[in-house]
Amino acid sequence: MNPETKERIESLINGNKIMIFMKGNKLMPQCGFSNNVVQILNVLGVPFETFDVLSDPEIRQGIKEYSNWPTIPQVYLNGEFLGGSDILIELYNSGQLQETVEVALAS
Repeated sequence: MNPETKERIESLINGNKIMIFMKGNKLMPQCGFSNNVVQILNVLGVPFETFDVLSDPEIRQGIKEYSNWPTIPQVYLNGEFLGGSDILIELYNSGQLQETVEVALAS
């Protein structure tokens, strides 16, 4: 990944408490996994931003290298990689996600 792509990714991650790299956007997810993540965060009622990886092939590949995680969507919370759709579903079902998000938003 080139330095400019890495800088753009870090700027998005560090500029938002909750950042999702996904296919589509929060108003129109373009895959089921991305939709799952958006729906979970909407249920929690927390503010979040999205980046449509379909609009930028460099970011789409770069985020996979950046996180060392092969799939999209990818969720970042307070600058830290949280996981993808499956991990968010697990955290939500266990009740951990709400607590983790509340702590992050309060900091």
